[in-house]
Amino acid sequence: MDLRRTPRALHGWWLSLTGLVALACLGLAVPWASAMEGPPAHATVSFGAWQTDPPLDRFPNQSPRERNEHQLIPHDVTIQAGDAVHFMMSGFHEPIVYDHGTQPEDIDVEATTTTTAPTPSPAVVLIDDAVNRLYRGPDPSLQPLDRSGVAFVQDRVEVVHFPKPGTYLVICGVRAHFVNDGMYGFVTVLPTPTDAP
Repeated sequence: MDLRRTPRALHGWWLSLTGLVALACLGLAVPWASAMEGPPAHATVSFGAWQTDPPLDRFPNQSPRERNEHQLIPHDVTIQAGDAVHFMMSGFHEPIVYDHGTQPEDIDVEATTTTTAPTPSPAVVLIDDAVNRLYRGPDPSLQPLDRSGVAFVQDRVEVVHFPKPGTYLVICGVRAHFVNDGMYGFVTVLPTPTDAP
């Protein structure tokens, strides 16, 4: 009688094979799970949000400024060096990023310029403090016009790259949004695993 073909021998063989397959799957899952640890490669920050109470109908292209929440959502995000943040403009906003260590009280709100397009009228005051400024988005009044040729498109996305570790201040450059509404937040950029000591 050949013992290799008995039910007990086949059962042992089957258990060994099942164990090997389970170990192989675990070996594939561990690196994948490790890659999932830490901050995401990209973060999304919303500049403003349209209110829904009472209901708001923006069709076909309405952007009533008094119905926009002037805040950065979320207030704080974390990424790794070399990654990017997607700033989603929801309404009339201008993203400005300041270097590591800059705080809201460091911003000179008296250093200003104004929007340059014919609308809105009167022009909107924008912060123009260049000290420690790393990035300033375009004049929000110069966004493309909609099909009517009268109103400009306010909603857009700007993607900003952060190559170095640090904590960066991000503000809305519309002076009233920053000064009156406290529209700012922070991007924390961690070193990459290869940069860590």
